[in-house]
Amino acid sequence: MKIAPVADVKARFSAYLKASEDGPVIITRNGKPVAALLSVEDEEEIEQLVLAYSPRFQSILQAARQQIREGGGIRHEEFWQEMESESQPDNSHD
Repeated sequence: MKIAPVADVKARFSAYLKASEDGPVIITRNGKPVAALLSVEDEEEIEQLVLAYSPRFQSILQAARQQIREGGGIRHEEFWQEMESESQPDNSHD
């Protein structure tokens, strides 16, 4: 992980983009971290990053976790069993 002041990053942005391939580059202003430059491999990774920092998505996740704590969820195995049974063709009408 590299740490660099914003003025240096502005002056040598291409070099820091390259450096981000080896790990995050922490950007500082007045000695305090203010941002991170991260390398991404594909669109799926970008989507994951955006969702991880989305207040709306985090709110939805928190509500879902609360619902599960209150007994409103199903177990992981049950979910996949249900998905498998729904994906099986219904041959009972043949």
